[in-house]
Amino acid sequence: MTTNSPRRLFAVKPRAATAAAVVVAGALLLGACGDQTKDDDKKEPAASAGSSKAAGSSLKDKLPAEIRDKGVIKVGSDIAYPPVEYKDKSGKVVGIDVDLAEALGKELGVRFEFQNATFDTLLTGLRSKRYDLAMSAMTDTADRQNGVDGDTGKKVGEGVDFVDYFTAGVSIYTPKGKTQGIKTWSDLCGKKIVLQRGTVSHDLAKAESKKCAGGKKIAIEAYDNDQQAQTRLRAGGGDAGSSDFPVAAWAVKTSGGGKDFELVGEQVEAAPYGIAIAKSNTRLRDAIKAAMDAIIANGEYDKVISKWGVEDGKVTEAAVNAGK
Repeated sequence: MTTNSPRRLFAVKPRAATAAAVVVAGALLLGACGDQTKDDDKKEPAASAGSSKAAGSSLKDKLPAEIRDKGVIKVGSDIAYPPVEYKDKSGKVVGIDVDLAEALGKELGVRFEFQNATFDTLLTGLRSKRYDLAMSAMTDTADRQNGVDGDTGKKVGEGVDFVDYFTAGVSIYTPKGKTQGIKTWSDLCGKKIVLQRGTVSHDLAKAESKKCAGGKKIAIEAYDNDQQAQTRLRAGGGDAGSSDFPVAAWAVKTSGGGKDFELVGEQVEAAPYGIAIAKSNTRLRDAIKAAMDAIIANGEYDKVISKWGVEDGKVTEAAVNAGK
């Protein structure tokens, strides 16, 4: 992240291992994280003392000792971003990230415990060690890696490392049947957009507004979370909304039984989602990457991606700090 408020997305190119767009198709089902452990009991030949993997070791052995002892990884997340992470009608935390975390937990032999927070406080919480990692549809960017404020270019923190696991772009949506000819960001000049504060949608709106001719700037209303922005748009308080494509597509599909919104134009700024981890915690970073590669290899990753209908955003291997 790079501004005073962490951003889900930034203007970056997708890494080669990911698709350039995300397509949400079919019914989106609910999932939840569990408390399960799984030890790798496969016997391997003895390794030399200098080997990176000793005989009989497991992925759990890669974790920092304090996490192994507690059996819990604390996850900071903005749990108001369906279908990536949100609470279902019973109050249970569900979503793509939650299901992936459950699969990672099985490989690592620990439980992932999601803790709710506003998106713009997640990296601060990570730096203060309130969380072990942040997993919340957060885009891996060079600014976030380096702790640079994207608006000012100034250093604001030590930055974080990312384990990249998915890719997504950003979309615009409008009240259904009231598109007003909106197809691109430039079409928003002279109109009002509602969105979540600190996201790439917010950045794009501010950047585009500066380009608007004739004094017809974009009126921007930014909220703490995406659901608040959707509520405002449903009430007639804006001409358009914007968010990550999977989230925008979910809103279009589910809000008002599909009668409230419609997607307009093409998604832009396809970029990798990453799990954020403190730069000082390289042991946890490497363990998470190894576990992500493991669930990609054993098919559990594909099961989660297929369950939520977001196959075009999947990756073939995890990467560290691939965001640009």
